[in-house]
Amino acid sequence: MGLIGGMARTAVVAGTATAVSNRVSRRQAGRWAAQDQQQMEHQYYQQQQYQEPAYAAPAPAAPAAASSGDLIEQLQKLGELRDQGILTDAEFAAQKAKLLGG
Repeated sequence: MGLIGGMARTAVVAGTATAVSNRVSRRQAGRWAAQDQQQMEHQYYQQQQYQEPAYAAPAPAAPAAASSGDLIEQLQKLGELRDQGILTDAEFAAQKAKLLGG
């Protein structure tokens, strides 16, 4: 085998090694991409599972005219709703103002 034959064999071996190396690299990159995708889906699922509902509880309606006994009861009920976290402080203040006529 002459000089050209040896060079041709070296070129074939080098080309084959490059092709194999590229194939392994692409396969590994595909595995990593699939792994990343699976991890992102898992994180998204976990976030969706622990999010609180995006709705607000309706505020209780206040009667037009209430006696002082009813007014105290309604204020107490509003306070309980606020303490339970059903009403925010702002909602409580708005409902209290409606009851007190202000």
